[in-house]
Amino acid sequence: MDYSYDRKMGENIRGIRIKRSLTQEALAAKLQTLDCDLTRSALAKIEVGQRHIYASEIRALTIALNVTYDDLFV
Repeated sequence: MDYSYDRKMGENIRGIRIKRSLTQEALAAKLQTLDCDLTRSALAKIEVGQRHIYASEIRALTIALNVTYDDLFV
């Protein structure tokens, strides 16, 4: 299976998170307030392409990071 797309999306999430001056822990806490049970550890794995991301998590990330879906996928 080709995981390059997972890695690219994770890199996008990491880049946006850093631009927003958020730590992984701070973003995970923000996601928790949106009823998204994504831990710091899971977020770290997503950012390096080691974990798949679910549709509900993508939705919560767009809200928490104040970005469009395209921002995460491009």
